[in-house]
Amino acid sequence: MVLEKMGMLVSIILLGFGCLYFIRLDWKKYGFLYIIATLSANTLCYFFTSVGLYSFPNNVLHGNLLIPYGLVSTAFPLGVLFGVRFSPEKWVWKIPFYWGIVHLGMVAEIVLMVTPIFKFEPEWDLWDSYSLRWAYYLLFEILGTKIIPPNLRKPINHQSFMYGRWAWIVFHIIVITTIFLAGVYVGVTIIK
Repeated sequence: MVLEKMGMLVSIILLGFGCLYFIRLDWKKYGFLYIIATLSANTLCYFFTSVGLYSFPNNVLHGNLLIPYGLVSTAFPLGVLFGVRFSPEKWVWKIPFYWGIVHLGMVAEIVLMVTPIFKFEPEWDLWDSYSLRWAYYLLFEILGTKIIPPNLRKPINHQSFMYGRWAWIVFHIIVITTIFLAGVYVGVTIIK
């Protein structure tokens, strides 16, 4: 359990610094977006845990609390803040951008599942998490563009997503690697 505690603590600290990076750009606007993202992520997580869709049987840093508030309060908001700050201007390019964010979140969730901290109940699976992450991030993209003005955003140029450019390479590395890891995960769980 010591390893899990240290991993969770280090993750929360690093994710927290990531959130602070964006909040310091404009503490009123990015701070407001952070608060909304944190409240909604914790509310959703609490609801899904309380109705028994998934659980945190060994909530190592949070004792008897139902969910790991520190992790939820940093991981999901960081994805929102990063997404709103850097997502390309056109929706056709936002989709691959968020595809990478969603896939990285899914890898983190699978890593958490191989620890004794987190587990799915029979009514919930990876597809449910995957779908919910898409809805969460895309809704916050819409909301975030209303809260964060263009001068506080730094959208990735859509040309960067063209074949062979840096965003195309990064996106393909993330998606291909995570799809491969998902296949390994499915294979391992089927063998069990």
